[in-house]
Amino acid sequence: MKPARLMRKNKHLILDQTKLKKAQQVLGAKTETETIDRALERVIDEAERDRQAWVAHERFLRAAVRSGLVIQDVFGRLEGK
Repeated sequence: MKPARLMRKNKHLILDQTKLKKAQQVLGAKTETETIDRALERVIDEAERDRQAWVAHERFLRAAVRSGLVIQDVFGRLEGK
C-alpha cells in the first residue's frame, strides 16, 4: 500500500473563499491545496490526541478505583463518555 501522502486524487470542491484564505494565512500555507492538506492533518492529529487523552483518563479512573479513591464529577460532564 502506498503511503498516504502519495495517494492523491483531484477533487472538485465548493468552498468559502474567505475561510480558505483565512485558513491559509493561519496555517502559513503557500497554496490552497497545502492549506486543505494542513487543515486535514490538524483535524486528524487532534482526533488522535483526544483518543489518547480518553484512554489515559480511563486508565486513571481504573487505577483510582483499585486504590480505593473516590472521584466525584462535580461538574457532571463525564456521564456517558
